[in-house]
Amino acid sequence: MPRFFADSPPDGDGIIEITGDDARHIALSLRSPVGETVFVCHGGTVYGCELLSVRPERVVMRAVSSREDSSELSCRVTLYIANPKGDKLDAVIQKATELGVHRIVPFLSERCVSRPDAASREHRRTRGGRIALEAAKQCGRGVVPEIAEMTDMRSAVREAAKSDIALFVYEKEKDRTLRSVIAGRLLPGVSVSVMTGPEGGFSPAEAEEAKGAGMVPCGLGERILRCETAPIYVLSAISYEAEL
Repeated sequence: MPRFFADSPPDGDGIIEITGDDARHIALSLRSPVGETVFVCHGGTVYGCELLSVRPERVVMRAVSSREDSSELSCRVTLYIANPKGDKLDAVIQKATELGVHRIVPFLSERCVSRPDAASREHRRTRGGRIALEAAKQCGRGVVPEIAEMTDMRSAVREAAKSDIALFVYEKEKDRTLRSVIAGRLLPGVSVSVMTGPEGGFSPAEAEEAKGAGMVPCGLGERILRCETAPIYVLSAISYEAEL
């Protein structure tokens, strides 16, 4: 059954209102009648709601049940991704949402080719938010990942290093594998940060900066993965390990 996301929890009377595209979808595409039950998510809670009024511009419903969403990863994962060229970031946001990421932070590193201005950054962030929302609906999540403002690498490293497990994905790291770093450590409630590089990879100076901040460099094997493939590889491994 389709899920929808509310901007706020039910009010004191259990009422939730939905407007915009979701209201039009309920009224015109699904043709849901008054009295039908739909599921609405907010803040990790799933509400079973009875439709009270259905119009394309506004749908009003009353929450009749609630439960904690069970679709989220047991650990909290933030992806820090060096800004890629073209529409690669859109694809990563979509797939990362399906794989359970909690937050996505684009950043600019030394070898990033694409360096958007302020207006383009805001446009990308807005677009990324829409992609994350649609992906969350499609895969049945109860939380929509946050798409953060684009930042610089130094700021991203400082923030990422604060996680319980801070992974710096580096193709020149040969001694420490991803598996060796995460095996047995992805316990419920653990915070995990994953930092992946741009098309040209990280420079040696950037790798040293990340290690100096406390991030753990790890390799992904002998094959060199594309910048849009590496984060999906890592998130898939985290999802697998966390749910064992």
